[in-house]
Amino acid sequence: MAKKEKKSTLMKEFKEFAVKGNMFDMAIGVIIGGVFKDLVTSFTDNIIMPIVNIFTGSIDFSAWKIQLPSLFGEKVDEAGEIVHNYLNVGNFISSVISFLILAFVIFMMVKGMNKLREMGKKEEEAAPPAPPAPSNEEKLLAEIRDLLKK
Repeated sequence: MAKKEKKSTLMKEFKEFAVKGNMFDMAIGVIIGGVFKDLVTSFTDNIIMPIVNIFTGSIDFSAWKIQLPSLFGEKVDEAGEIVHNYLNVGNFISSVISFLILAFVIFMMVKGMNKLREMGKKEEEAAPPAPPAPSNEEKLLAEIRDLLKK
């Protein structure tokens, strides 16, 4: 009996968690983040890396590979070609540059959001507080006064 109650409370807690707005906001953020990652990768591969290649003598980073030795004999594929194992250093460099761009963009977004929050707080502080609402006794006395005026 106690196990069933634990299971129902667990399901209830999970439903509350799943229905909260924060979870949906986070899911949307993950989806947009995935698309943004593709955008940054494209920006890095198609715009940044060609500019970097100007200064490195038009070296294609994706071609930067280090061939690793075969310790247990050579592997051959179906066509009879020898299969080599590589460390793709160039692809890693491209990924590091993508990460740095993404981190900088996120930093700038957070910095902008913090500045907007500070501006909002200043506006809230500058606004005078609203006068307190009249109590029930004051409302009743105002009604009596209005009735006596008639």
